[in-house]
Amino acid sequence: MTRKKILGSHVKRLLSGVSAHGRRHLSEVETDLLQTELLLEEAIEKLTSSFLAIHSAVGERQAAIDRLLAGGEPSKEDIAALAAMSGEIGTHVNTAVTSMQFQDMTSQLIERTLKRVTGLREFLGTLDEHGSDIHPETGSEEIVDRLGKVSMALAIQSLELRSVLRKSVEQKHLESGDIELF
Repeated sequence: MTRKKILGSHVKRLLSGVSAHGRRHLSEVETDLLQTELLLEEAIEKLTSSFLAIHSAVGERQAAIDRLLAGGEPSKEDIAALAAMSGEIGTHVNTAVTSMQFQDMTSQLIERTLKRVTGLREFLGTLDEHGSDIHPETGSEEIVDRLGKVSMALAIQSLELRSVLRKSVEQKHLESGDIELF
């Protein structure tokens, strides 16, 4: 193989590796951001529903409470509704608290996304670091050697990044049990 073909082969392999690594991590970043958006939408929907249900439960009992405060006699329905009010509100509050615990999962997704972006930035920094010493007069053999070293460094960085990133997002110790998503 001629020097030109060897050099071209190394450049092609390096650029293909950088492209594949970048696309893979950016695709994962996009997936994590979409999952975060879905979690937040679901949590906000549940929170809104819970708070509206609490407001409704309190509003429905307000007339009975007003009669009691005015010294009036509560009806049997009022007594039953007031007795049930605490449990009903407790249920809605528990639903709201569980919905707020989605924050932990979204934090994990955001943390993982930031690690991917940082890893990709370091990956690109490695290219700059190894490529900055290559000048137009640098010989083919030295370029081939440097390209081999940068390819090895990038492969190691890619493996290290993949090994520190969890594949799933977990929520533990919820009243409803452990949850593992994605």
